[in-house]
Amino acid sequence: MNRNLSLFLTFLKIGAFTFGGGYAMIPLISHELVEKKKWITEEEMVNMIAIAESTPGVIAVNSATFVGYKIGKFWGSLLATLGVVLPSLAIIIAVALFFEDFLAIPIVANAFRGIRAGVIVLIISACVKLYKFSPKTVIGYALMAIGLFVSLFVEFRYLSFLLILFGLAVGIVSQMVIRKVRGDKQ
Repeated sequence: MNRNLSLFLTFLKIGAFTFGGGYAMIPLISHELVEKKKWITEEEMVNMIAIAESTPGVIAVNSATFVGYKIGKFWGSLLATLGVVLPSLAIIIAVALFFEDFLAIPIVANAFRGIRAGVIVLIISACVKLYKFSPKTVIGYALMAIGLFVSLFVEFRYLSFLLILFGLAVGIVSQMVIRKVRGDKQ
């Protein structure tokens, strides 16, 4: 039970002190789970992000569920997921109750502007960390360029599902080709 409580508290901290969504959480998740707790390795972290990104749901919730299950099976995954969700839920409820009045306060409006700038830095940090462990191939660079282009210039409302399927297909085919060329047996 101590390990499950530790999972809950760790993900509660991650959920409470990270603004900007799943990508902004990646550096804190990495610091807590890989460097500090040593619950997963860097390679498992990159794989976890890839799986969390390709499955339905929020990266933080998927990551919490994955690590929670790895460490504490069912109860670990449940408590880790609750831990990462509860702070956001509490904040959303509080903001929803007082939204109009809340934004009228100049310090709050300025705080949100500052948080936006910080989130950009966290997302760039996550991208750099993911780049370090990604394959350095022509296909890898092409996928990065396509991802950057699409994220900057395409509205995802209608294309997101098709883009996910396209990325999945390209990733699977490229890995099959790379393994065939290398002669890997997997």
